[in-house]
Amino acid sequence: MPHRSPSPGRLPAPLRFVTLVLAVLALPALAQPGAAQTGPGANGDASRVLDLEMYWDLQSVSNPQISPDGRHVVYTRGWIDRVNDRRPSEVWIMDADGTRKRFLAEGSSPTWSPDGTRIAFLTSGEPGGNQIHIRWMDDEGAVSQVTRLERSPSNLRWSPDGNHLAFNMEVEDSHSWTVSMPRRPEGASWTPGPKIVERATYRRDRQGYVDDTWTHLFVVSAEGGAVRQLTDGDWNHSAAEWTPDGRELLFSSLRVEEAELEWRHSEIYSVTVADRTIRQLTNRRGQDSNPVPSPDGRSIAYLGDDWHTDTYRNRKIHLMDRDGSNVRIISGDFDRGVGSLTWARDGSGLYFTAPSEGNQNLHFVSASGGVRPVTEGVHQISLGSMSDQGRMAVTANSFHEPGDIHLLDPARPGELTRLTRINQDLMADVRLGEVEELWYTSTDDLDIHGWVVKPPDFDPTRKYPMMLVIHGGPHAMYGVGFNYGWQEHAANGYLVLYTNPRGSTGYGSAFANEINNAYPGKDYDDLMAGVDELVGRGYVDESRMYVYGCSGGGVLTAWVVGHTDRFAAASANCPVVNWLSFVGTTDGVTWYRNFEHLPWDDPSEHLRRSPLMYVGNVTTPTMLMTGENDLRTPMAQTEEYYAALRVQGIPTAMLRFQDEWHGTSSRPTNFIRSQLYLRSWFERWGGPPTPVTQDEDGTR
Repeated sequence: MPHRSPSPGRLPAPLRFVTLVLAVLALPALAQPGAAQTGPGANGDASRVLDLEMYWDLQSVSNPQISPDGRHVVYTRGWIDRVNDRRPSEVWIMDADGTRKRFLAEGSSPTWSPDGTRIAFLTSGEPGGNQIHIRWMDDEGAVSQVTRLERSPSNLRWSPDGNHLAFNMEVEDSHSWTVSMPRRPEGASWTPGPKIVERATYRRDRQGYVDDTWTHLFVVSAEGGAVRQLTDGDWNHSAAEWTPDGRELLFSSLRVEEAELEWRHSEIYSVTVADRTIRQLTNRRGQDSNPVPSPDGRSIAYLGDDWHTDTYRNRKIHLMDRDGSNVRIISGDFDRGVGSLTWARDGSGLYFTAPSEGNQNLHFVSASGGVRPVTEGVHQISLGSMSDQGRMAVTANSFHEPGDIHLLDPARPGELTRLTRINQDLMADVRLGEVEELWYTSTDDLDIHGWVVKPPDFDPTRKYPMMLVIHGGPHAMYGVGFNYGWQEHAANGYLVLYTNPRGSTGYGSAFANEINNAYPGKDYDDLMAGVDELVGRGYVDESRMYVYGCSGGGVLTAWVVGHTDRFAAASANCPVVNWLSFVGTTDGVTWYRNFEHLPWDDPSEHLRRSPLMYVGNVTTPTMLMTGENDLRTPMAQTEEYYAALRVQGIPTAMLRFQDEWHGTSSRPTNFIRSQLYLRSWFERWGGPPTPVTQDEDGTR
């Protein structure tokens, strides 16, 4: 059966499954469901529109952590350092009613001790990198550095008694291969020896080489001192959770020979803190991870699924006894992704977030089985933490509201208390573009979901240029969250169309699996049907339609221009164009699994699905933008397509972004460059003129 939505803005029964909904606790949404979302800042009374100069002042809040007694919230506050082209972070605190906001320390990842007397956080320290620090939350506010490690720790977890902290850290691989070179002549300057690689996964985007380390679990006294390594071996280990008695840590890994060559296989383990004894708790071929012990310590909830060859499948919430026995699924047929599993304080079940149809809301799964929604609405909610009384600190954002911190009490679902308005002054007098929701039918009778951002002074009797924006992944979900880049494009006169074609998450496993061994392909039909839907409304200038996307969106952009000439210009950013050369050069070996056959057994599918094979059809001027350091979709993919376009005589340009890994906007200046070069390229081919801005050398 095809996916059908009973009505826009309402959660439908997932494809081929029935969701167990026991009750609905109504919660005022940041924006109510409806055809058009105008919201704060989208009205015609404001005096200006969004511009790139304002981007420098944009701030963010994240990771809200409510104190155990529910009286205070600590959080990470981010800002843009335009001098050093970085996004620093700071730890701030406020009262639980949103008052008395104040700076605590430079750093991030704050987490309360169980008794609420201290917070642990990460910030720079000796001998270098991030180190664990403790701040006492009394009037004196003393801060001490707990670790002095050669590598930076991560994933801090307090022990239940508050005496220790568990964390992850990379440990140097003990294996080395050396040879005996002849004696070096005195004063000789020899070329350094080779980088020796023997592991399947030897590099990762944004990290570089990773084959010389393994990620292990450690514990350290909260008062400082020597750290103890709890896990060993040539394996990586996830973040861990303490059992309530403080005796064990639960984590996921795969501690078998050649674990790196296993695909979609992980197990859950426990390690005894006192003697480092490791027990394997799950035992099946499949993905078992994210273990969370119940408040009484008798049960462990986790995410898992049997091994499969689907391109995508949502995992189920499982429950097992502490020794790994009595395994059962408690989420029933709930068919959405699950995040932030958090036990209710009374142990009756777990709260979690789930993305669905562009939104993300809070749900509850009973320990005895069954899922019900807790929040509803057109917004994206992320769970930070829960107090001893069950109150939750969350972040929420929507079309016209950059993320802010809210307080949520599940016992009083009608209350959602907003604690921050981090960008209120910046956005107060800004006219934002209206965002309209779209549903339309594509091939195979599939209903496809999308949205269009309109220029702030939109007039339906006029014709506007349009940008089609394609998401990456390909298993990802565009949603209802605030997007500065799209709103800034709209402020410059463009309609911005973004959709969730088949393969997108948030619409059920079967919908996401529609592209199994067929990407790119039918998802192209979904994108073009979305363009047709918008064109049919009468306000799109069909001579000025443009398309762009990065990563998976770059793949589909290159596919689009190889299959249609309806766009005036395109920008295929950080793309994959040749699957044969990509699968062995990306940062991992799992992409070999996304085809029915290995390329040396039968390369026909790799070729058939490669945009490069259709470059002979391209007539659309096509730019390429990729980070020089990209290891996910390596620069060679961009170079292949650029060379092919040049040979074909197609107008093109290759922009090699400096100090960028995958994507083109991790640095604030590169985000601004991405916006400006994109519109400048489209301007060459009929788009609205780009406003005059300051050049790289400071002139105009």
